[in-house]
Amino acid sequence: MPLAQRIRDSIRVNGPMPVSLYMLMCLHDPEHGYYATRPSFNRDFTTAPETSQVFGELIGLWAAHEWLAMGSPESVRLVELGPGRGVMMYDMLRAARAAPGFADAVRVTMIEASPALRRAQQERLVGRTLEYFPDLEAVPPGPAIIVGNEFLDCLAIRQYVRDGNGWRERAVGLAAGDELVFGLGPAAELPERIIPVGDQVEVAPGLDAIVEIIARRFRKDPGRALFLDYGPDDGSPGDTLRAFRQGAQVDPLTDPGACDLTADVDFPRLRQIGLREGLAVHGALRQGHFLSRLGVWERAKRLGAANPARASEITAGVSTLTAPEEMGARFKAICFAPQGAPAPAGFQGSAP
Repeated sequence: MPLAQRIRDSIRVNGPMPVSLYMLMCLHDPEHGYYATRPSFNRDFTTAPETSQVFGELIGLWAAHEWLAMGSPESVRLVELGPGRGVMMYDMLRAARAAPGFADAVRVTMIEASPALRRAQQERLVGRTLEYFPDLEAVPPGPAIIVGNEFLDCLAIRQYVRDGNGWRERAVGLAAGDELVFGLGPAAELPERIIPVGDQVEVAPGLDAIVEIIARRFRKDPGRALFLDYGPDDGSPGDTLRAFRQGAQVDPLTDPGACDLTADVDFPRLRQIGLREGLAVHGALRQGHFLSRLGVWERAKRLGAANPARASEITAGVSTLTAPEEMGARFKAICFAPQGAPAPAGFQGSAP
C-alpha cells in the first residue's frame, strides 16, 4: 500500500497526526520511507562531501588531529551519523592516512538504517571493516570521534502555534477529497525549557537525546562530536519544514516518502543543551569560517596544482562550501567535547 494511503488511513482512524509523526513516516518508513528507498539520492539535494572532496579530507585531518589531542588511543571509533553513500568517510580515511597510526587505530562505525545506503557504503569502502549500529546509544563505550554532516536537519520536529491565549500543535489532516493539509490539533503544552518568541515555535526533541548520549559517553571516555548543518544564527523561526525533490523545493505534503524533508537546526538551543549537560561547547561557527581555519583554500590550491585539469572545478567546489551567499554562512559547525579538553582544531579562539 502506498505510504500516502497509509497516512490517510491513519488520520481517518486516529485523527490528525503531529508534524513529527508525518516526518518520521515519510523519512523512515521501512518499506516506503525516503531513506529506506532513496530513489533520487544526490539529485534531490547535494551535500558538502558531494560538492567537493576537500570537505571530507579536511574533516578527516580534523579527526586525526583530535585523536592526537586525545592522547592517540590505541583504538578509537570514528562514528558517522547518517553517512549517506559513504563519500565523506571515504575522503576522511584517505586524507587521515597522513597521521601515522591513526588509520590503524580507527574502527569505522556507521549509524545507518537504510539497507540501500548500507550497500552503497560497503561498495565505496570496500576493504574496510564497517561496524553498524541502529543509533548512537548502541555504540559500545570507548574513545570516539563522532561526526554528523546534515544529520540533525532530518530529525523530526514538533511545531506549535499560539491560538488565543494558549498553544496548539500543528498537525497533518485531511481536507475534502482526501487531500493532505496542515492544520492545528487540540490545546497543547510547550515542551519543557522552551521560551517562545512570537506566535510559532518549532522544536526538534531529538537534539536533547543526541546531546545527552554524547554527554554520558564523554563523562567516561575521551571524545569529540562535530556536527555541520544549516540553520540561522539566532535560532529557528516557527516553521522551517521544507521538502526537496530533484533539486527543487516542493510542497512537504506532496508524494510522501518520495521527497527529502528537512528543517533548520536551532544552533543556540543545541549549544544550551550541551552546556546544560556539562559539555564544553565550541561554536557554532559559520562553515566558511570553520573550513578556512582548517586551511580549505590551501588544500584546494595544492589539489589543483596536482590536478591541473580539475583546478577550476576544485576552486568552484570550495567556493560553494565557503562563500557566504552559498553554503558558507547558512551552514554552521559546532563541536562538543569533555570539560577540560583543549579547544578542537578550527575552534581555537572561539568562546567555549
